[in-house]
Amino acid sequence: MPSTAHETEASVSCEVRKRRTVLNRVLFSLASAMLSGHLAMAGTIECRVRASGPKADLSHFVLSVEDIEGSFAVPEEPIVLDQKDLRFIPHVLVIQVGTTVEFKNSDPLSHNVFSISETKRFNLGLYSRGAVRRLKFDKPGIVELLCNVHSEMAAYIVVVKNPYFARTDSEGACRIAGVPAGQHRLRCWHERYPAQERMVQVPESESVMVDFSMGK
Repeated sequence: MPSTAHETEASVSCEVRKRRTVLNRVLFSLASAMLSGHLAMAGTIECRVRASGPKADLSHFVLSVEDIEGSFAVPEEPIVLDQKDLRFIPHVLVIQVGTTVEFKNSDPLSHNVFSISETKRFNLGLYSRGAVRRLKFDKPGIVELLCNVHSEMAAYIVVVKNPYFARTDSEGACRIAGVPAGQHRLRCWHERYPAQERMVQVPESESVMVDFSMGK
């Protein structure tokens, strides 16, 4: 039996009420999140590092926001650190606490990766080409990597406690996006220079520029 005009109108009215209810719930959730700080405004830190000397290496500086605490998601898949041509690639790896690193060996010879750093002491043993070792890093700090088969090999893993970090490019530039607005402590680290820190006022939705000048 065909629907009457009254039934059709009632059905439309019911659908409208349902949509209004869903919309009200969404608006209420958004308002609650804003009041509780879950939707805090965030800005971007634009970093520029300068170093003395015409041939100064501007890559591998690590910038990290040090004072933001909390529980943050970590990558589900391991982050790869390769060994190729008797080098660690990358030379500096930055990861978040709780991340697993996969140590590959792409060389046609054996390596033995180890560290005596306080942050993470380990010895992966001798392993040949194509083999991998995995290790989870559960403490923030600097981990120096060495190979007891090849003394010229060295690298660093910088373990930070939150996702607000970046590594500079060859021009000494990097950016950290999505940083909660407010005043924060920004740290600049490099293996050959003393670490420096700056207090940075991060805007609610724009960028702030921070310069670091590293001496000899």
